[in-house]
Amino acid sequence: MQKLQARDINLRYLIDNFGLQRVRKADFFPEWQENLPEVTDSEKQLLDRVQDIYFNLVDSPPVWENAVKLTIVSPILFIAGLFESPFQVKAEKSISIQEEDEGRIIEGRIDILIMKANLWVTVIESKQLSFSTDEALAQLLTYMLADPNPETPTFGMISTGANFSFVKLVTGETPQYARSAEFVISNPGNELYRVLQILKRLSQLPD
Repeated sequence: MQKLQARDINLRYLIDNFGLQRVRKADFFPEWQENLPEVTDSEKQLLDRVQDIYFNLVDSPPVWENAVKLTIVSPILFIAGLFESPFQVKAEKSISIQEEDEGRIIEGRIDILIMKANLWVTVIESKQLSFSTDEALAQLLTYMLADPNPETPTFGMISTGANFSFVKLVTGETPQYARSAEFVISNPGNELYRVLQILKRLSQLPD
């Protein structure tokens, strides 16, 4: 049986072997735009500090994945309440999925997996600041395709520490996915406010 690493999988492979389809209709992924909770003044102050940490990091390159995870991604998850009950944190969790007909196994690693009642609420795939979120999309979707509850949507977030993008996957008969806009930490203002709003919104979805 041939084994493939998730990092070696691209979107073309997922399209050809899993029938993955991208959906561009806005009503497919309303969760990143509608009914977003407010960000409190204290949360804004914390996110402003995270933004300051980012600028401190980029002043001393290179910036590696562990530093991004520790100083930027993890604080945002903490502020969003995703390290607290009823959520469970599974770090560096390995997963595998198998194609039905080809007899191949795709193997990969999830950097941080947030779980709630056996539902994958948010999958985090952090990358170096020099990477594009596009480079991690196929890897993240590979992980999400392994969701043990295909009858419910799966949500993910890709972060380079500098850029943030959200993904929704609905498996069904034909797996379909959509992406949110991309939020950039260095843009004027602080787009981490919106990132936090979306994370909080996804964390409030019913089981």
